[in-house]
Amino acid sequence: MHLRPTIDQAVASVKSLVRFEERSVRAPLQDMTLGVQKTIQKTSAGGDAKAATNTGPTVIPEDFTVDKDARYTGSVLEFNKWRGFGHIAMDQKGVVPGDKVFVHWKNIQTDDRFPRLQQGLSVEFGLIVSQEWRGWNKVRSLKAKTVTLPGGGMVNIQDAMDAESMTFVGAQNFRYTGTVKFFDQFRNFGWVAIDDGFAMDDPVPKEIKVEGEELNTGGKPLRMRIDKLAVEFGIVKSKKGDSYMAYNVTLPGGTPITQEALEHRQEEGSQRFTGTVQWWQRWQSWGHIIPDADQVLPATVQEKLEAAAKAKPDGKPAEHLLYFRKDDCEWSLQPQVGKKVSFTVYVDDKGAGAKDVMAVE
Repeated sequence: MHLRPTIDQAVASVKSLVRFEERSVRAPLQDMTLGVQKTIQKTSAGGDAKAATNTGPTVIPEDFTVDKDARYTGSVLEFNKWRGFGHIAMDQKGVVPGDKVFVHWKNIQTDDRFPRLQQGLSVEFGLIVSQEWRGWNKVRSLKAKTVTLPGGGMVNIQDAMDAESMTFVGAQNFRYTGTVKFFDQFRNFGWVAIDDGFAMDDPVPKEIKVEGEELNTGGKPLRMRIDKLAVEFGIVKSKKGDSYMAYNVTLPGGTPITQEALEHRQEEGSQRFTGTVQWWQRWQSWGHIIPDADQVLPATVQEKLEAAAKAKPDGKPAEHLLYFRKDDCEWSLQPQVGKKVSFTVYVDDKGAGAKDVMAVE
């Protein structure tokens, strides 16, 4: 069920943002791929830029470029799990200024519900040059991309870290079933009702709290409220030991709770199509693409588009428009009206949409 937030909820959201949203806002964003050649330069940034690199990406000169296909190794210097970023010390010296590189949680390749790195962890990664605003200045900076374990393995470390810090009711991987009564994405918590039939030694109540970091959303921010959703989960004691909470909440079978799963997305093959961004809502991060006239879309997609066109209430000429979200775009794409793009397609409960959206040069 999708509900428009009330004014009170909007005010409350300032104090209690969803963890993933908070992490995204605090760390520098707006990446745009630039360099494709590798050169070694020393930074000549001013005092303000140098201060910014203590926590953010290292500012680099205009003529600094990187090899977009090269892979490097290093160890994690530090990583703030609440802010979602940190730094990696590079094994290859002299490649980048200061021999360390900024890393953001969105660039970690992981199945963990709360992507993070651990101090001292050995990793492998690529490099990318990006542009961002710092105050009134637009600067070029350096970040790690596609961060994996050495050899390319996924950075799945959360289970081991949880085993050291949490007290479980039953084994860590034992799964209970129940229903999310509600989860408020603005207040970042909700309640789960446990199904009958589970024998427990602990005095676990029928309903337990679930916080945002224990809602397994596959590493994506949840932008919708949840009501009366069947789920499975573990149970842990609170740190004080006086209450119980839901742990690693997923859909039945272990599927992450994503908007795509809740809307029953069905991808229609890997064929790419072309079109033009017809409309883009920057603040809500979604828009529409009108496919090029010569594109032959799958029959299931055509049916959804025709049904949506017939349902238009305003009497205007019908347009066959594909819905798309920023999360479904290639990470460096900056959507804007009139931009030519290519994409794959899908259908879901809402209609037909575009995914894997990237610019056509």
